This record gives sequence, structure tokens and C-alpha cells, in this order.
Amino acid sequence: MSHAEHELNSQPECWTRAAAEVARNADVLPAPGERVAITGCGTSYFMAQSAAALRETAGQGETDAFPASEFPRGRAYDRVIALTRSGTTTEVLSLLAELNTPTTAITADPATPVKEVADELIVLDFADERSVVQTRFATTALTLLRAHLGLHTPAVVTDARTALAAPLPEGLAHCEEFTYLGRGWTTGLAQEAALKMREASLSWTEAYPAMEYRHGPISVSTSGTATWMFGPAPDGLAEQVRLTGARWIDGTLDPLAELVRAQRLALAVAAVRELDPDRPRHLTRSVILTP
Repeated sequence: MSHAEHELNSQPECWTRAAAEVARNADVLPAPGERVAITGCGTSYFMAQSAAALRETAGQGETDAFPASEFPRGRAYDRVIALTRSGTTTEVLSLLAELNTPTTAITADPATPVKEVADELIVLDFADERSVVQTRFATTALTLLRAHLGLHTPAVVTDARTALAAPLPEGLAHCEEFTYLGRGWTTGLAQEAALKMREASLSWTEAYPAMEYRHGPISVSTSGTATWMFGPAPDGLAEQVRLTGARWIDGTLDPLAELVRAQRLALAVAAVRELDPDRPRHLTRSVILTP
């Protein structure tokens, strides 16, 4: 079993532990009404997008998400949350070192430079990973933030176990192109699903807000395309996609559990193509830039 597969399969237990960590860390997480920014790079940025949308929709306060490299230094926030699995990503460390705003870093490894530049640390070391391709740390960090908003329930973990146990749709791993769609907070999940497919299997993948898919991208759909919806689809979209000849996948589980299914698909496609998901092409566990 690859590291990626082992880590993917451990997510239900990690989510349960993360939900239990909320009370202990509540004072360094955003309070209702605070103006907050959430930042990260790659996978962490997509989790930041989802967390920001969840918090703002829940009425907890204005919440933005930015890649660390594109963070608007001139904006005022009450707190900045940084997601960094390794604690060594150059762009995140540079940003945290510059900010005067209170900062909280969520990391898997506290014995890294992030401890020197963040005001507060939340350590999810039980969700750390050996694989380059992120699975459980990202979803566990999002679960922590989701639980802090009161939006995590045991049913989410149950759905994750279903996502791990139920067979993937027959023949899906042999599709030529994969498109992931989301709405609101699930748009970040769709982006992350597409990234997993690129990283693990070198597949052609795209991700869009669901309502935007009809504004051009649907034109490339063919019989070799699989289109996967995270959460409820806009009226008529499934039928319109099927008319192109593409395959439509309904997201029937909790959207975070659907991401687990998408992670499984990425590894399945990698296996079909005889690729090693633990050693993706051109990638390292952390991006560390030299001056």
C-alpha cells in the first residue's frame, strides 16, 4: 500500500480527532464578527477558499481567502489563519513574518520555522503525511475549521467511511478528462479534487464554479469526459452535460466525503497508468524557494 493510500484511508479517524481539538484551540481561532483572512499555497489555498466561504455563509464575519503569494498587504484583518502542512513553505513564512495582524498557523509539524513567525500554532501532527500528495492533512485542517463553526457532525465521518468503502463507478478510471464542479464552499473542494488528479495521475483536469461551466468550458466535453458535482447541482446542468456525451457523477455524500472519493479516483487512475502517487513528477513535499 502506498503512503498516499494509507493516509487517504485514515481520514475518518483524523476528522474525529480534529473535531475534538476545537475546544482546546477556540481562543486562537476566529471569534464571531472578526474580519478574517485564510491563506495557504496549493492544496492549503483551496481548503482556505472552502473555509472562508463556510464562515462567511454562516454569518460569522467577513472572510477572505488568498494564496500566500498574492495576499493583499494593505488590507486590515482581525486575524489571519495560515494553513501549512510542512511549516516550511517559503511564501507562507514570508507573509507571516511581515504581518502585524494576529496570526494562527495550522500545521502538522511544530518543529519547523513556522513556529518562529506565527503568533499561535495549532498542531495536527496526527494528520501529518509521508506522501508528497496531500490528502488527510488538508481535509483534517478543514474539518477543524468547520467544527469551530459548528458545521461538523458525526454524519460527515460516516459519509467518509462510505466514500472509502463503496466501489467507484465502473469504468470511471479510464476516462480521458475529468471536470469537477462546486458551488459556494464546495468550489474549493472541486479545485482540490482537480489538483489531486493532476498530481497523482498526470490527468487533464479542470474545476469551475458550477454555474460558470455553461459559460464556455462545457464546449470541450466529450464522451471521454467525466464531470463530477460536489453538492447539489444547478437545475438542468446534469442533463446539459449528458447531452454532450460526457459522464455525469452526482455528489450524493457530504461534499468533504466526496473529496475522499475523488482522492480515491486519483489513485485509481494513477494505478491504471502505472504511476507512483507517492512520487509525483516535478513535485516535492514543500516548496522552499532559495533567494
